[in-house]
Amino acid sequence: MSLPNVAYFSMEIALDQSLNTYSGGLGFLAGSHMLSAGYLQMPMVGVTMLWSYGYYDQRIDHAGNVEVAYIRKYYDFLTDIGVTVEVETFGEKVKVKAYRVEPELFGACPVYLLTTDIEGNSEWAKRISHRLYDGDERIRIAQETVLGIAGVRVLQKVGYDFDVVHMNEGHALPAAFELLKQFNGDLDEVKKRTVFTTHTPVAAGNEVHWVDTLMQGGFFSGCSRERAIELGGENFSLTVAALRMSRIANAVSQLHGLVANKMWEWVDGRCPIRAITNAVNLHYWQDKRITGDDSSEKLLATKREMKEELFKYIANVAGKRFDPDVLTITWARRFADYKRAWLILMDKDRIEKLLNENKVQIIFAGKFHPDDVMGKEMFNKLLNRSHTLKNVVVLPGYELQLSAMLKKGSDIWLNTPLRPFEASGTSGMSANANGALHLSIYDGWTVEGTFDGINGYTVEYEGLDDEMPWEERHWKDHECIMDIIENRIIPTYYNDKEEWARMMRQAIRTADAYFNSDRMVVEYYNRLYKPIAHDDSSTGETKKEMNISETPTFDAWTYSNIK
Repeated sequence: MSLPNVAYFSMEIALDQSLNTYSGGLGFLAGSHMLSAGYLQMPMVGVTMLWSYGYYDQRIDHAGNVEVAYIRKYYDFLTDIGVTVEVETFGEKVKVKAYRVEPELFGACPVYLLTTDIEGNSEWAKRISHRLYDGDERIRIAQETVLGIAGVRVLQKVGYDFDVVHMNEGHALPAAFELLKQFNGDLDEVKKRTVFTTHTPVAAGNEVHWVDTLMQGGFFSGCSRERAIELGGENFSLTVAALRMSRIANAVSQLHGLVANKMWEWVDGRCPIRAITNAVNLHYWQDKRITGDDSSEKLLATKREMKEELFKYIANVAGKRFDPDVLTITWARRFADYKRAWLILMDKDRIEKLLNENKVQIIFAGKFHPDDVMGKEMFNKLLNRSHTLKNVVVLPGYELQLSAMLKKGSDIWLNTPLRPFEASGTSGMSANANGALHLSIYDGWTVEGTFDGINGYTVEYEGLDDEMPWEERHWKDHECIMDIIENRIIPTYYNDKEEWARMMRQAIRTADAYFNSDRMVVEYYNRLYKPIAHDDSSTGETKKEMNISETPTFDAWTYSNIK
């Protein structure tokens, strides 16, 4: 049986630093998906937007605070395929032009980029593809309408005969409504061709709009108001509708699978939610100098070399000189409050003692949403505090290139989400692949990939899932992190290099073995696009085609107490 042709729709795809069409983790994940699909020669194409100004450029202004800057991007390496389609949104007929990223450019499968920033459109219509995740609700809805509806029409116009539409998050939901229109309202026909990935258990990550605003935006591709409400509610939830319009959905780690099934169990008529753990493209992220088979001496020497390269960059952009022989801890990811960048600094005296004694160096980096006042304030507070702290730096401009440098030049990759709000948190996987040890809250992919004392360190304690005030949880997590750093990490790093190298080796091997997106893409084909097992209910349960006894599942041995 031949493999199905898949069209992968994502609002952001990070293929390369030179193509600024991403904001962070979701884009990094989508980029890895496309790169592995290309590497494995799977029948797949990507569909995303060509953002004229990217997400935004992050830099430090003359007053020493972070600045959000929008700089127009120009590319001469995209193929103009001569295809334009039209969509209607908020009373305007908007032209959408398509470009293609050819496979030989970055090694990915073909990716189609959509833009409205062309002659013939109004200034408002041109704005639709200006900024990723625009804060204007009408623009945001129009962006999703263009991605989904124009995306389907472009693929049909170029003759790509897709069997499966994969919606990476709810942003692409209009694609399902466009199929509903083309199949004259037959939802079963749509479900045969549609799958969905949900990425977050955080409420803010599951988009909701008033149904009439979406109607005005053309989001439903002509579907009636009543039918739209049936699928997503009057205060329309993109995630709920996606679960009702898909044949099958997936969460992005084993733990997230349990959380997502619990979170959405109230949704009548939803499809099953399976768990397919995220991964990263090691051909892209892993430094060729480092392998899990290196001797301890070579491994440590390579890591020191990569640290020196990172520290040269830090000296150039931040005016701080870091020591390659000092334990280096990095926190680098999206600046959202629940990810708690500040957690390691909670006890000022305790952390300053380690910093002043040259026991540790700490690097922070990451982007906040340009309209996230709290995220921006958090970044600025850390930035200003770093000026008076020894061995602490906050780096602006967290893009693919800096992300890769940090993962190669760090000893410890710190992950501090408020559990269980981290669906996956893939950055630690590419850090592991470069010999950085994960120190993480027991959440997301950490549960299945960071084995305490073997390839990293996990924050676990009695009462991990007990109800407690958030402030108490913050302090409990902080205490545990500091105990691990002071009593386990520092002694091992400085006094037992052989043991440290052993753990580095295991971190690399773990990443190589399972957290490689080549594995992930194969698993998507086998479990989502062309399922080996068929689904017999809307509860997420599956039965094998053959009559064999049930085997223990993840649920059977962990996290039965998640509320």
